[in-house]
Parts: sequence; structure tokens; C-alpha cells
Amino acid sequence: MKLIQFIKISCLILCMGLIAACQKDFLERKPLVGTTEENFYKTSDDAVAAVNAAYAALQFEISPGAHFRWFWGDIMSDDSEKGGSGDNDAFELLLLETFRGQANTDLLEAEWSANYEGIYRANVVLEKVPSIPMDQNLKDRILSEAKFIRAWFYFLQVTVFGDVPLVDKVLAPSEYNQPRAPKSEIWAFIERDLTEAIVHLPLKNQYVASDIGRITKGAAQALLAKSYLFQNKFSQAEQAAADVMSSGQYTLVPDYASIFTPAGENNSESVFEIQYMNASGGNWGKNAANEGTFTNVFQRARGKFAGFGFNIPTQDFVDEFFVEGFEDPRLKSTVFREGEAMGDRDIFTKEAAGGLDYDFYPKKYFSNLSEDAPFGDPAPNGGSNDRVIRYSDVLLMHAEAAYHNGNVIAAQNSLNAVRSRVGIPQLSLSGQALLDAIYRERRIELGLEGHRFFDLVRTGRAAQVLGPLGYNENVHNVFPIPNSQIQLSNGILSQNPGY
Repeated sequence: MKLIQFIKISCLILCMGLIAACQKDFLERKPLVGTTEENFYKTSDDAVAAVNAAYAALQFEISPGAHFRWFWGDIMSDDSEKGGSGDNDAFELLLLETFRGQANTDLLEAEWSANYEGIYRANVVLEKVPSIPMDQNLKDRILSEAKFIRAWFYFLQVTVFGDVPLVDKVLAPSEYNQPRAPKSEIWAFIERDLTEAIVHLPLKNQYVASDIGRITKGAAQALLAKSYLFQNKFSQAEQAAADVMSSGQYTLVPDYASIFTPAGENNSESVFEIQYMNASGGNWGKNAANEGTFTNVFQRARGKFAGFGFNIPTQDFVDEFFVEGFEDPRLKSTVFREGEAMGDRDIFTKEAAGGLDYDFYPKKYFSNLSEDAPFGDPAPNGGSNDRVIRYSDVLLMHAEAAYHNGNVIAAQNSLNAVRSRVGIPQLSLSGQALLDAIYRERRIELGLEGHRFFDLVRTGRAAQVLGPLGYNENVHNVFPIPNSQIQLSNGILSQNPGY
């Protein structure tokens, strides 16, 4: 499509069967031989296949260019640097990182296009499934899953680009060129989708094992809380987070180090987690069909570690773990330091890592050699799930919102619940010191998980923290609209100010 640059995929192809098989791969795609659009969308199986096609869009990471949550959330912040083999390796990413980003990069095009592809697939479900005669409870669940997926992709769009086209249906060709809607309208739309989805989504423990990884009521409540926080709607944010906390569905796992291991996937603190597998046979030439992640290979060190060496932790980020006079125990689960074993691959030395002068490497999405894909190229077949929202994130959202609502004890309790898990001292702060402690806890607890840049922007701290890196308030709080989209819109789309 012109404005939104949708991949021209028919509703039939979008709904190539995704039959539940096991915990990790309910998204495994199987073609529906002999099916046409005219005889599709007739049965409950068709409805499940349709929503599974929308789920598949969550996995897109290279479409056509690379785009990851950690590009925007980590590299654009003070937590990490681009890395790679040098400045010329993904030079466009370096320009974005230093706030000199150009609007004609395929990195932005890929983010824009992938998000609207996901919105389109969700809209297909919401248009086609209501007329299918089927069990009403299953239908309600499927429609609610689609509403969450649509809300998630709009959440990505509005936080990355600001004002964007609001498309709530499958468009006819004559409707392709849509103007940008104010971000207030996008946020209201996200709130509506999530509020409606919450009514019919199951609790986490109501899914059978083969459906683990599907969207839950808690995931929708948590994303709603996050959406409220971005708008400074603190009363609503506190309540939405409290709803997750009182559901009885989530607990912090005792061992922080276990969260990002294969055994830690979909654990008791997993609220929203994008599923990946290392045995789908994906490849570089068919990225929209991959079920494996590229994050593993992109973030692993080069040389003996067979990675690309991106998302390099900064010294400032590492120093944060020592501010209280001791080494926060989460550092060893977040960052590799020289002399440490990088899993079963080798001991980290700069020589072993290709001779590059990086003191640190990210650890949370590190994959062992023994975890490589059992067949095909391991690079596009990483198996690590993307932990998008964890329960600790919900607790810290609750703490932040409660603070702004004057509920100091509630804010302290939620903050200290996160600290207790790793055995560090409880805090009994108030006033600005308490808020600063909550902010700092988010940086440490959720470090290198794609949150930092957006946390700085939404809390008004980006200019102070990122100003020395080139950040300019009211310009760099959002990224430029891809030039290709502006050109395709025949002038209907406008560029963000300052680009």
C-alpha cells in the first residue's frame, strides 16, 4: 500500500495455518493447500489461523531493514552504543544514535512498515472473524487478541514517530493515503482497544500448555498501565498496574539470573513475551516468515563468539550498578566483562572478540553455542523470546504512578518488592529522592531491555541526560517520518519538526 507501505499479502496468505503444537511454537506456520479467500474465514480454525497470522507480525525484525526495540530504547539512550565493527558498520544507526539521523534510512522505513503490517493483520481479524459461526467465547478471545496486537503496534508507532495515520479497518485502494492523526487520538484508540480486550482475554493460567505465549488479560492491563504512564495519567496507571498485581497470576522469580535463559521463558513474571524458536529454518532471504530472532546474533560479540557485536553497554550504565556503594547483583546478569566466560563459547577477551576495543557486551540475549539452530543458518534462527513486559516492570510502573498520586507507602512497597528479589537493602525514601530511586531502579532492573530512551522522554529527563549526546528537546523526543512514506503520500504526510 502507498502511504503505509504494506506488504501486498492477500488475506489468504496472511492466514497460512498456525496450528498449536507445543509451548514454544504455536506460531509454526503451515500452508493451507487448496484454500482460496472465497472459502476461507468460514470456520473457527480459520479464525485461529487469522489471529495467528497477526501474532506472526510481532516477530518481524528485518523488514526490509533491521529494526529492534533495543535500537530505539537502548542505543538511542545513555545505556549503550551502536557497536558493530566500527562507525561504518550500520552508519545510519550511528547517525540516529548521535541525533543526526536522516529520514531516508531503511531502519525507520522498516519500523514503520512492520508496525503497519501488524495493524493491517489485526484489522483483517477484526473485520473477518465476527461473521464466522463459532463458539462465542473463542471468538471473543480471538478478537481481543487482535485488539491487543493492534494496540501494541500503535504503541510502537506513537512512541517512535508521534502523530501517525490512524487506520482502524482494512483500507480500499482509494483510501491508502491517510493523514497523520494527533498522538492524543492514537493514545485514545490504544486505550479503547486495550480496555475492550481486557474484558474477554483469559488469565494466564487459563491457557492450556499449547497456547502459552498468547495474549492474556494481564498483558493488556500492563500495556494499558504503560500507555497511561506515557500520558501522565497517574491515577489510571496505578489502578491498571494494581489490577495485574492483584490478579494472582504473577510473581517475581527468585533468581534474577534465570530470567533470560531458555528455562526462564514464559516464567511466572512473564507478562508479555514475543515467542521465538531456533528450529524454524528461517533465512536471510525470507525475513517476514522467520520464527527465529536476529537479536542473539546481533548482540553477541564478534570473533570467536560468532556475533555482530551491537548494543554495547556504556561505562555510565555499568557505573550505575555501583552507586549505592556495592555492586548490584544484577550487573553480572546484564553485562559481560573481560575475563568472564561467555557461556560455552569462550572467555571474553578483546582479542577473542575480534580485537575490538569494547569493555562490555550485553548478556541478557546471549545465546550459547549449544543453543544454536539444529539446522540451517543459526544467525536468523535465534531462539530467545523477547521479554517485552515483565512483572518487575509492572511493579515499578505501579511505584511511579503511586508516587505521583501521593501514595508514598504503596510506591515504597512496590519499589522494595523489586529490590528484595535480588537481596539489596530496602529504601524508605520520600519526595524527589523516592522518585529518583524508582527511576534508577528501572534503569538497573530493566537495563538493555529496550526501555531507557522512552523512560527518559516520557519523564522529561531526556534533555538533561542525553543533551551531551546531541539530543534536542521537542525534536528528538520522536524520530523522523520515513521520507519514502512522505513521498508516497503525495504530500499528505508531513515531517516531524526539526528533521
